[in-house]
Amino acid sequence: MRVALLTEGARPHPRRGAGAWCDRLAEGLPEHEFELYLLTGPQGLDAVERLSPAWRGARDLGLWGRRPRGRAPGALRRRQYARAYEELVRALVLPRERAGFAAGLYRLAELAREDATLPVFLASAHARRVLERVWRLPGADTSAGHPLVCDVLVAADLLEQCLRPLSAPWYGTGPGSPGQGLAAADLCHVVGAGPAALPALVARHLHGVPFVVTEHGLHLREQYLGYREAPYRWPVRALLLAFFRALTEETYRQAAILTPGSAHDQQWQRRCGADPARTRVVYEGTDAVERPAAGAEPDVPTLVWAGALEPGRDLELMLHAFAKVRADLPGARLVVHGEEANPGYRAHCEALAGRLGAAEAVEFAGRPGSLADAWAGGTVAVFSALSQRGPGLLADAMLSGRAVVSTDVGVAREVVGPTGLLVPARDPHALAGACLALLRDEERRDRLGLAGRLRAQERFAVEPVIGAFREIYLELVSQYPAFPGGAADGSGRTPRPFARPAEFWLADGPRTPGAEDTGHAADAVDAVDTEDAADAGDGEGSGEAPRSPALAEAV
Repeated sequence: MRVALLTEGARPHPRRGAGAWCDRLAEGLPEHEFELYLLTGPQGLDAVERLSPAWRGARDLGLWGRRPRGRAPGALRRRQYARAYEELVRALVLPRERAGFAAGLYRLAELAREDATLPVFLASAHARRVLERVWRLPGADTSAGHPLVCDVLVAADLLEQCLRPLSAPWYGTGPGSPGQGLAAADLCHVVGAGPAALPALVARHLHGVPFVVTEHGLHLREQYLGYREAPYRWPVRALLLAFFRALTEETYRQAAILTPGSAHDQQWQRRCGADPARTRVVYEGTDAVERPAAGAEPDVPTLVWAGALEPGRDLELMLHAFAKVRADLPGARLVVHGEEANPGYRAHCEALAGRLGAAEAVEFAGRPGSLADAWAGGTVAVFSALSQRGPGLLADAMLSGRAVVSTDVGVAREVVGPTGLLVPARDPHALAGACLALLRDEERRDRLGLAGRLRAQERFAVEPVIGAFREIYLELVSQYPAFPGGAADGSGRTPRPFARPAEFWLADGPRTPGAEDTGHAADAVDAVDTEDAADAGDGEGSGEAPRSPALAEAV
């Protein structure tokens, strides 16, 4: 089976995608052929970090940077582009026309496939005039801000970058390169959603290729969080967030199966219109499950905190709770691991520790050499975040065998469960009480640490993830046509994988026109009658029925 992996490789926002997860998936399913399609930055694959040598044949498309060059569309094609682009923009800014987003998107893709002039049109003054006219219509949703000329210029550039995948040279076999591109894939696997889902949507629309979406941290949620500090005015932010929201809804609507990385993410997907019947939680596997547990605890009672130094991680809550811990347990220490994500936040926290009288017992250790070393240097692992969007850090702490205390937010309850202590967010008294309870009870720490390690090993092992996607791939291929455009033999019937038992392909002799309609029982009889002939020969001249590559591989 040919699987096209679609993801983002490098972007100006937090990186995700073509790292160890895709490598583990391809290595765990060697029976399938994987092809990597990357949306990258202006420097292409050279800027992609952690790209395995196995992906040397990866195809990339730069999303950010210079505007594309090429041939401009003619007058007739420009008018066709303008109508489709206007329909898409109207769906973004006019609440009553939201349903037109998909139609405008697919129409742009169809036109781009015919003459490949869409990038030049989207970067043209004609497209900007369409955007400005529609954006200023009465009733347009601009988030209480009137779009200025500079807003039109900025938004047009951002939309052009977001829509570049529509004109990628990935959707057909192409002259001289048969069997290449998304048209020849059995299914697409989108890792990360967002713009990476656009090629999968187009391949499904043009060629009927099904696709799976895996999200380890929801792309739409990240956009909402990121655009709070984006250097754009409110109208531009409203327009771009409307685009990502509409793209997410269309992706969830068209995906054959959604595989969120947690039940917490699954709830978010349902709120965005995902069908619960097509949603399955598949945890992100990690190689850390093979790592041995941390060794002996330090001699001094030590709380270890790890994460980015930013307000969302609420290190201030940890410092207030630690001051209360120190009041009851003067010998306790706090080690803080992490890099500064917000300028000045570390200095603010250091000053706060001084005002609380705990500066001499708080160590800002920076980024650790490895997370395993960070957990090994503590007695209890503590998480004080206002929201836990991903399970990775919590699971890594549990795999160390250290007892865990966390605020009850996001995925914390789902990941930690009964193997750790959960406290309300923004409550230093509760956090301090939980830390003291564990620091004073070694037997309880050991019991919870072991239980947490076993729970994390069960949920975040790589093998269950590989097995889940092996089943998902086979299920999808069995439900979708092997040749969406028609039968491979020209008979007019659309063959489906697994529609015949294996014995059907061992039958000897030519098929009569009605032979395929006689049922599986007759096929089995034919196979029994020709068993000796099949065993005696090597298959030459056997009159074996023609088969598609997908069917042959399945058999």
